[in-house]
Amino acid sequence: MSALPLATTVRAEPGIAVRGRVPGQGLSDRALAWLFVGPTILLLLAFNIFPLIWTIWLSFTNFRANRPGAEVLWVGIGNYSRVLNDESIWENMRATAHFLTCSITLQLLLGFGLALMLNRRFRTHSFWSTAILLPMMLAPAVVGTFWKYFFEPQYGIFNYIVNFFGGPGTFTMLGDTKLSPWAIVLVDTWMWTPYVMLLLLAGLRSIPPYLYEAAEIDRASEWTKFWRITLPMVMPFIILAVLFRVIENFKMFDLVDQLTNGGPGSVTELASIKLKREAFEKWRTGYSSALAIILFVAIYGLSLVTVRFLDRVKQR
Repeated sequence: MSALPLATTVRAEPGIAVRGRVPGQGLSDRALAWLFVGPTILLLLAFNIFPLIWTIWLSFTNFRANRPGAEVLWVGIGNYSRVLNDESIWENMRATAHFLTCSITLQLLLGFGLALMLNRRFRTHSFWSTAILLPMMLAPAVVGTFWKYFFEPQYGIFNYIVNFFGGPGTFTMLGDTKLSPWAIVLVDTWMWTPYVMLLLLAGLRSIPPYLYEAAEIDRASEWTKFWRITLPMVMPFIILAVLFRVIENFKMFDLVDQLTNGGPGSVTELASIKLKREAFEKWRTGYSSALAIILFVAIYGLSLVTVRFLDRVKQR
């Protein structure tokens, strides 16, 4: 009686995934995952993690980038102490706080109003939606340069508008110490209100219609529907808008640099402008690194508080 050859057959049961590499079918799932994720991790380490660690190390030294051959001394927390005791730094932080508070408040009010208007879907809805988004599509440096010429006292359009309404002959918006901080608030509001509007419009579109239908049955007023339905439902999106704008405005540089360059004097010298001058004009690399870490911690702290507040709002 002849022996039959033994055959081994591997069958996959229905609904059970076969993991690992099958002979002759290329890489395993794990190898494919690392193939796609690996370059991203390397780029993250190269452009985010390593510069952060390097900056932290530099903040504890007296290193100056314009003197690469000089001896680097360890100064401990000396740079941090000098930053925190520098009165000019606190002036920059106050200017930054003024800019943050005023610009974000205006962007929320105007963005919410525009979102409520566009949520009604009138006949020219698409045209106005696109037109309102145009400022957001421009580069901040381009916006800063455009508004700088717009405010130019000799040939700027703004000066002609002021004269038309009976203003002074030469109106220097950017040269006035009281008006120049409001100039950067105005320009930033003009540019980024559409972004806030998009976020809040998404929140308005996510509200279930049956809530308003139930309110209509109860004969609720428009103010009651806004206060009891619209505002609570859109509140998470408002908090997200505040979070994103705080992060962006805290590191605002190119728009202000092109518009006022921190002037006149230092009334519009935000913390980011101060950091740029310390690092690339005075070449105090260790000192500027300590300032950068302090700003990073401040932004992280504000973001953490905002995220926790957002979690509380979602749980209600």
